Parts: sequence; C-alpha cells; structure tokens
Amino acid sequence: MEGARRAAESDLARLEELAAAALAELAGQERGGRVSTTREVGGRAMGEWLADTASSIVVAGTFEDHVVGIGTGRVETLRDGAAHGTIEALYVEPGARGVGVGEAMMGELLAWFGERGVVGVDAMALPGMRETKNFFEANGFTARLLVVHHKMARDA
Repeated sequence: MEGARRAAESDLARLEELAAAALAELAGQERGGRVSTTREVGGRAMGEWLADTASSIVVAGTFEDHVVGIGTGRVETLRDGAAHGTIEALYVEPGARGVGVGEAMMGELLAWFGERGVVGVDAMALPGMRETKNFFEANGFTARLLVVHHKMARDA
C-alpha cells in the first residue's frame, strides 16, 4: 500500500539515492535540466534538510513499506511578514509512479504548510515536463511565474 510519512534519520541513505535519481532525471531535460541540476536540493545536503525541523520538512513516499519517493519543503518569511512555502523536490521512482505515492507525499507537504499558516506554496516544473505540470495542476497548483533563460556558450 502507498503512503507518505515524515522522513527519519534512518532514511538518509535512501533519500540521498532518490535525490540523486531526481537530479539525474532532471539532467536529461532539454530545456533547463542542466541548470537545475547544478545544485543540491534547495542548496542544502539531505542531512541538513532532516535536521532543520523548524523551517523545512522531508517526506518519504512509501509503497509496501519501501521508500520510493522523496518530498522536501521549506517555509520562508516574505517582506510583508507572511509565511510562504516552497516544494523544493517531489520525486517518485519511475516504477512506483501512478499508484498514489506522489499524491500521498503532496498531502503530507500541504498539511505541513497549512499548519504553518503559509499564504501560498510554489513548486517547479521544467518546460516539457507535462506529467509533472499535470500532477501539480491536479493538486490545485496554477502557474504564476514564467522564468526565461538566455543560454550562454558555457550553459548546456
């Protein structure tokens, strides 16, 4: 059965594997993939994400008691003092997609954001990632920002 739970320190090695797989999948995206893979999730190592329980969450997506997905979120304070959430990563192994793991992780993340009184939550989908875009839209997300990029000689 699929599900999601707060990740534990004992999940660290598996979460790092999943984060690496997510980055490898992003690297294959034609528009924006390489730029998106030049940093760790949210600029922090997974152990830092797990340790920072005040402003971030790590969710483990499970199927039949095996960790097959990872979700990370963080809260920041906006200039007007409001709390705002960002989903930095949401990834499910290809073989475990389509059975509800992503939805379970999204539910955990949104519940956590709700407990913190955020005014909104952002997430990212690269151009061409139609399934990802559709997943977010099915969970109530709408586009609010278009990021444009000018490729330079060094960029790939």
